[in-house]
Amino acid sequence: MSERSASLPTAFDNRVSRDLGVDIPIVQAPMGWIARSQLASAVSAAGACGIIETSSGELDAVKREISAMRDLTDRPFGVNIAQAFVRDPSIAEFVIDQGVKFVTTSAGSPTKYTGVLKEAGLTVYHVVPTLAAARKAVDAGVDGLVVEGGEGGGFKSPTPVSTMVLLPLIRSHVDVPIIAAGGICDGASMAAAFALGAEGVQMGTRMVSAAESPVHDNWKQAIVDAAETDTLFLNQRHSPALRALRTDRTEGLVDAEHNVFGDFGNAQDLYFGGDMNAAIALTGEVAGRIDSVRPVADVIADTVAEFSATIERLSS
Repeated sequence: MSERSASLPTAFDNRVSRDLGVDIPIVQAPMGWIARSQLASAVSAAGACGIIETSSGELDAVKREISAMRDLTDRPFGVNIAQAFVRDPSIAEFVIDQGVKFVTTSAGSPTKYTGVLKEAGLTVYHVVPTLAAARKAVDAGVDGLVVEGGEGGGFKSPTPVSTMVLLPLIRSHVDVPIIAAGGICDGASMAAAFALGAEGVQMGTRMVSAAESPVHDNWKQAIVDAAETDTLFLNQRHSPALRALRTDRTEGLVDAEHNVFGDFGNAQDLYFGGDMNAAIALTGEVAGRIDSVRPVADVIADTVAEFSATIERLSS
């Protein structure tokens, strides 16, 4: 046993950590343009699981980012296939050819790619926002689930259910390993997710605001400054719905009757130019609990320590 593994909570030696091949069952969310090698390699290097996105649709860039990951870390990482945003029918073969072993699929049916990915020897987890979706994914043969509550940032179900309700509900109906997503940013929330049936957690907004995140400092500071009430749920009459940071742009879209996804704006100007009204800043409610920009390694180390302290406190 490595020195790193020996110092980790015994609860971390579970199905998720073994499926992912990591010491710490924390997964970084696959955020478009953000979940690339700069951030994902820092997550993997810290003993957790970095994920490379495909939702940007820039597959040539994604391939370069996967190659860069191997130069930056020798630790495991994964790739997400965001089906609604990648129209290339050969995306599964593309991911298989990159030599990765862990894939999350999202924004589409689990029946589409699970079979071909598993036949190639990959481990497949599917992102689900409802019990019905979880059952469909398990029937499709996925290895595990990412159970995503409606308080999380990004693309959401138009009928959101909070993690506190959704996670134990799905756990009571399925036996596959679960990664909890939505509202997780530290060891206490990770321990709560484990108490409700998860064996791993996914962090999105916490990683957007990390030091290694490639987004502009304006977005990171907006997360740090945000109250727990400073996100808005947009596009509920359509799909995907969106949870985003409260800005002048998003305030103007709250009561829109049309599909506001067409009003997303110029992502590059927001993400990397720092213009907070250039596009929709996808952000979770947990922004209200984030009070500083910190290195990924510190976030993960403190999460592990607080998880252990929480479990010990509850046990006593």
